[in-house]
Amino acid sequence: MLKMKKISEAYSMRVFTDTGDYFGDVEEAILTQTKVFGWRVRATKNSFLTKILGNAKGVIVPHQLVKSVGDVMIISKAAVPSYGPEEEAGEKAA
Repeated sequence: MLKMKKISEAYSMRVFTDTGDYFGDVEEAILTQTKVFGWRVRATKNSFLTKILGNAKGVIVPHQLVKSVGDVMIISKAAVPSYGPEEEAGEKAA
């Protein structure tokens, strides 16, 4: 059965990837006129985002990558920013 939630209930909700990594906390919902477009997720201390992004404050996760919303939000691992070996080599050379 489909259960409805208010968007305000999602604020400060913990976000995890589908592989079980703590991703961050929901900071804000991004809305279009009729639906949720995405979620701004804040990088918090000890989160997976902080390890990847360093000093960045967070990311925007498209709503299509959200798998479940309940006591916590589960997102697809595809939402995780990735840095390939080519990008790392380019950063070192710069």
